Amino acid sequence: MNCLTAHSPSDKGAVRNGRPLLRERGQHEVFCGLTGIIWLHRKIQDAFFLIVGSRTCAHLMQSAAGVMIFAEPRFGTAVIEERDLAGLADMHGELNRVVENLLDRRPDIRLLFLVGSCPSEVIKLDLERAAEHLSRAYAPDVRVLAYSGSGIETTFTQGEDACLASLVPVLPQEPDTADRSLLVVGTLPDVVEDQFLRLFTALGIEPVRFLPPRRSTDLPAVGPQTSFLLAQPFLDGTVRALEKRGAQRLAAPFPLGAEGTTAWLAAAAAAWGIDPERFQQATELGKKRAERALERYRDRLAGKRVFFFPDSQLEVPLARFLANELSVDLVEVGTPYFHQDYLAPEVDLLPPDVTLSEGQHVDKQLERCRAARPDLVVCGLGLANPLEAEGLTTKWSIELVFSPIQGYEQAGDLAELFAQPLDRRQRLGV
Repeated sequence: MNCLTAHSPSDKGAVRNGRPLLRERGQHEVFCGLTGIIWLHRKIQDAFFLIVGSRTCAHLMQSAAGVMIFAEPRFGTAVIEERDLAGLADMHGELNRVVENLLDRRPDIRLLFLVGSCPSEVIKLDLERAAEHLSRAYAPDVRVLAYSGSGIETTFTQGEDACLASLVPVLPQEPDTADRSLLVVGTLPDVVEDQFLRLFTALGIEPVRFLPPRRSTDLPAVGPQTSFLLAQPFLDGTVRALEKRGAQRLAAPFPLGAEGTTAWLAAAAAAWGIDPERFQQATELGKKRAERALERYRDRLAGKRVFFFPDSQLEVPLARFLANELSVDLVEVGTPYFHQDYLAPEVDLLPPDVTLSEGQHVDKQLERCRAARPDLVVCGLGLANPLEAEGLTTKWSIELVFSPIQGYEQAGDLAELFAQPLDRRQRLGV
């Protein structure tokens, strides 16, 4: 989807310690926020995501998720028809009927998300009120929440932020007598979650909970005794909702690669006063395995010039990983929105001469990219094919969100994702 905003000149600001940040506003590429459902529905095993949208929304989700026609995914679309748009039908009555049929057919659902889309927002359908009404009607068996997955957002990953932020108000209140707890915020594959849980246990940090949980019946309690680590940099709304509940964020780089994972764990260890020797013992083997895995890719990636277009908000942590652990040269690192508080630890680790940009003026960025002729361009789907046709090698940024990339054990897999397109280009002899 192309969203056209008012053109304004690029302007420069400082992001941290005088490091320049190029801010750009203009025509930009936005992939639909509904995409977050693809990884969210796999995580929360008793939840269902009901998109209130058009047939285009339904086609997008089926093609993006690769769902076969005979599969039973935990998402679907309540299609807004022409008569709905024309005001000839009672939209709330129609939605009630769809939800009733869904819950009759799927009694395993314990948490139902009503997900807004561009069409539902255009016709001003009040899904918040609908969710409240349905939640009362189906309590205590099913809880119904609403959030917006509209494509009219900064970037597609904000669909996850909106979803998790909608969960925070219904999290249990932490008891007054509660001991200190750690909350890991951001969707992680189950295998990565299990790996982190083992590491925290080895460090002596407990209890550790995750948001989102695997089941809606296991929502973590939150309050002033809760400290939390972000697993993703695009969860601004969720952070603000958690802080409103009294929880405190631990500043840390993100757990990508050996360096990022160690620093992320170290932030929790410092907050809990863990002995440095115990920290080294708990992390040493995992860190060494990650470093050995990365050795296989260093020769293939060292010295390669990489250009990041703004797309997922993962760009800055990924750039730090490539520069520091694989000796990649960063041409430009663009991100849709630069969360200074969350990215400050990452920026401190970046090489000092890296060009950082926030927002998008796609024409100007394309000009800079073409002039630089980088070895690899990390970008959205809408730019990848045209750039490939111009002889540039690209990597879909959305694949980096879909894939397990966090933690020590996934460091080699993360490097492989960047090496693959370069290897493909070499094999094709292009």
